[in-house]
Amino acid sequence: MSIQAPRGFNDILPGEQYGWRDSYRWQRLEEIFREVARLYGYQELRPPMVEYVDLFVHGVGATTDIVTKEMFNITPRGDDPDARRMAMRPEFTAGLVRAYLENGMPNNPQPTKIFAYGPAFRYENVQKGRFRGFHQLDVEVFGAQDPAVDAEVIKLGLDVVARLGLTGLVVSVNSIGCPNCRPRYREALQNHFRPHLGELCEDCNTRFERNPLRLIDCKRDAGHPAQQSAPVTLDYLCDDCRTHWEGLLSHLEAMGIPYQIDTRIVRGLDYYTKTVFEVLHPKLGAQSALWGGGRYDGLIEVVGGKPTPGVGFGMGMERVLMVLEEEGLTAPFADRPRLDVFVVTLGEAARPVGLKLLYELRDAGISADIDYLGRSLKAQMKYAGKQNSRYVVILGEDEVQRGEASVKNMDEGTQESVPLDQIISHVRRAEV
Repeated sequence: MSIQAPRGFNDILPGEQYGWRDSYRWQRLEEIFREVARLYGYQELRPPMVEYVDLFVHGVGATTDIVTKEMFNITPRGDDPDARRMAMRPEFTAGLVRAYLENGMPNNPQPTKIFAYGPAFRYENVQKGRFRGFHQLDVEVFGAQDPAVDAEVIKLGLDVVARLGLTGLVVSVNSIGCPNCRPRYREALQNHFRPHLGELCEDCNTRFERNPLRLIDCKRDAGHPAQQSAPVTLDYLCDDCRTHWEGLLSHLEAMGIPYQIDTRIVRGLDYYTKTVFEVLHPKLGAQSALWGGGRYDGLIEVVGGKPTPGVGFGMGMERVLMVLEEEGLTAPFADRPRLDVFVVTLGEAARPVGLKLLYELRDAGISADIDYLGRSLKAQMKYAGKQNSRYVVILGEDEVQRGEASVKNMDEGTQESVPLDQIISHVRRAEV
């Protein structure tokens, strides 16, 4: 029987030969993300991968594709009278808002600036850059209305990828207004699209009454003239949203961040208000957005808290790593950890001495390994080379009798005899 990973899920593996799936590349991206987030004053929050479905229905939106088509729901046990439907998280923001409220974080000094990362799950059509099991880097700010915070989260993401050497990105921004000005825009959209409903896809017809903003970014009807000529949100903003929008643009300009205004960006989640943005890279083709986000000033209230502004983004790790691979940007991943010492033993008398040395090296903070397959000297040396070991310590029965070992510097090709009780200091001294 041959069992493979489920469609749309990927193994993350140790080794450069696996390209963007190389686990060391993932570790480095996570490290860089943590470093930048902490520079900006963000702290980590780790929410569970499973939440109650109600959270996403009310938070993400009952009419969104995520809730209606894409969630991996968990069926509760039939004999549990208190069972509530749960789902694997399809995105981070709603769960982070729930954690913020449940754990009393509104009582902490505000704003609350948090970061998170890990897997998420959506039942999607699998294609390049789009998977059913994927990973996100996420930042959120709760409790700050200032458009400077919107600009900050955009800049934070750009700083992460700048450390990876990634250039050629396009920052696209829009404002989709707020509950005060959106009803007027919603009415204008419906008046515009109503004569064309018979020409639009089934999803657009469903969204027409419940979520007409999604008519603008429907991929199936992307070439339809009605979509191209639809009213734009910026013409319907109230004074408060207009001021916020102009503030965002001025902050981006002050930071020297090039941007383009794309009035077709509405994002696929109901909770967004005012600022929405995407950061694009052409190498991904149809799935060109590396990350996106925006402001969601009504979400915390919907989930059960007091009215509290919020803004953040989710960055696709797979997409970032795939673009880095296509661009040939390997420098951030070149300095991968090496094994300090590989212990080679020959003969029964050398084996216990080698094992004792192995654990002394590890206890001293020196990474070390040993052969467990009974290989020959030549085979052990070859394996040590494949492990990219800095040093090989060779122990035979003669060396054990003399209380020493041969230590080979694999980079320089030199070899010398070193007393067993001086091997640790010898390796440390050579590395200084």
